[in-house]
Amino acid sequence: VQLQASGGGLVQNGGSLRLSCSASGVIFDVMGWYRQAPGKQRELVARITTGSSTVYTDSVKGRFTISRDNAQNTVYLQMNSLKPDDTGVYYCNGRKDWSIDYWGQGTRVTVSS
Repeated sequence: VQLQASGGGLVQNGGSLRLSCSASGVIFDVMGWYRQAPGKQRELVARITTGSSTVYTDSVKGRFTISRDNAQNTVYLQMNSLKPDDTGVYYCNGRKDWSIDYWGQGTRVTVSS
């Protein structure tokens, strides 16, 4: 099982980035993105089920959109109106059997003020 994330980078305040995560080896019931800011715990950003039900953390609602291509086994995170507080390492997550978590390598997002 592998999760391969890409799309991070440096962007100015108010800018946009799109993260992608391709999974291989298993179809996940839920896929999502978590982030970890310096000195803070990893937190959920957004997640999506195979049926396209979504959950977002309050701070990104209206700015971020998670989507999923089940045929390609890929999840995307479109991030608009980025703020410095969005800075961190973003991790792709896949959950199988609703309880077993797999993690991709992180991709760094830096938003300059």
